[in-house]
Amino acid sequence: MTFTVGRAALVIVDLMPRLVSLDLGPHRGADVVARAVLLANAWRRVGAPVVLVRVERPGVTSQPPGSGFVPEIQPQERDIVVVKRTIGAFYGTDLSVRLQERGVDTVVMTGLATTMGVESTARAAADHGFDVLFVADAMSGMTSAEHHHALSVVLPRFGPVVETEEILARL
Repeated sequence: MTFTVGRAALVIVDLMPRLVSLDLGPHRGADVVARAVLLANAWRRVGAPVVLVRVERPGVTSQPPGSGFVPEIQPQERDIVVVKRTIGAFYGTDLSVRLQERGVDTVVMTGLATTMGVESTARAAADHGFDVLFVADAMSGMTSAEHHHALSVVLPRFGPVVETEEILARL
């Protein structure tokens, strides 16, 4: 695993109360949030970009309850906030431009769900020329089986799969 801290953005996908509260696997939503908070705090301390992503359903007059960010992950002044209306955070947003403006060449992926918002965002990041890392214990799937399949078969094709402690040791 190689990356330059100042050129790596931490991307936190869909940590919204209505998703965090689901029966996820293998990690509970609260555990994913706790690890994302550790990573976000470390990223902010070194002045590296933190990207907070949440989804809104298109074409409705109001969003379902719990569609904001969880209380533990609230946008800070220097964070990049992305409101997506598709599965991934790049399509229909200015995320790629905002990352390029900050000199980012690597995205470090966390959030929910592994095979949905996280994977879709990671694939698009690779298409936009960013290197990708996955923090396995700071994301979870809808089931343990799909999470483990993604981490062992699919995601390693896009970048290294690591644990929170490995990332924190680099900062």
